[in-house]
Amino acid sequence: MSERMMDHMSLHVEDLPAMRVFYEKACAPLGISVVMQVTKEMTGYADMAGFGGHKPFLWLVGTEKTTPPLHMALKAETRAEVDAFYAAAIAAGGRDNGRPGIREHYHPNYYAAFVIDPEGHNLEAVCQKPE
Repeated sequence: MSERMMDHMSLHVEDLPAMRVFYEKACAPLGISVVMQVTKEMTGYADMAGFGGHKPFLWLVGTEKTTPPLHMALKAETRAEVDAFYAAAIAAGGRDNGRPGIREHYHPNYYAAFVIDPEGHNLEAVCQKPE
């Protein structure tokens, strides 16, 4: 069975253009970018931006914000990627919610950083490999 169990998720946002810019900048160090756009005319209800590698797994949906603030952890391959994610997310307007570092309460190799995005969601990058 694959380590990745989720196919995709949708995050409803009030300001799709601004949130797209934030996620483009914050996720770039993790190799995550916009790979698909869908218009309101196509969906019948909202413009959407799909983020991923070769296929979208995270959709930003431009509607009234119906999703309460949530926590989302993105997988990083290295600790350096976690550090770069944190720096990029803060530079893009995110708020600190936990600087990069080991979180031993999870396990000895849990290296993560946490940022609150512009609409209040807790975005994490985590590398669970030994250094």
